[in-house]
Amino acid sequence: VQLQASGGGLVQAGGSLRLSCAASGRTFSSYAVGWFRQSPGKEREFVAAIRRSGGSTYYADSVKDRFTISRDNAKNTVYLQMNSLKPEDTAVYYCAADSGLISSSIRRWDEYDYWGQGTQVTVSS
Repeated sequence: VQLQASGGGLVQAGGSLRLSCAASGRTFSSYAVGWFRQSPGKEREFVAAIRRSGGSTYYADSVKDRFTISRDNAKNTVYLQMNSLKPEDTAVYYCAADSGLISSSIRRWDEYDYWGQGTQVTVSS
């Protein structure tokens, strides 16, 4: 599966952005999808993930209650709605997909086989 992340940009603190992760392939609904982010000098960190059916979602504590992950399998797209953005949310955001994840591994970036190219999110104070 090939992934294309988009929707990043520059926004003021307190603002909102919606990221999209568009996938190619007819079996997209078989993949769990995660969002990760990385800023300069820091390790890649988990942001959110959603299971194949969309029935289960997972969030990092730092974004819980501000970010919402969702998916539209008919459109082969996963979304990350980001509200109440903070300067510390500034990073390159990546989407990733994998078909064999279990709950204990869905937050680990090294468990995902397929990655998009990343989209920059910059939050100004």
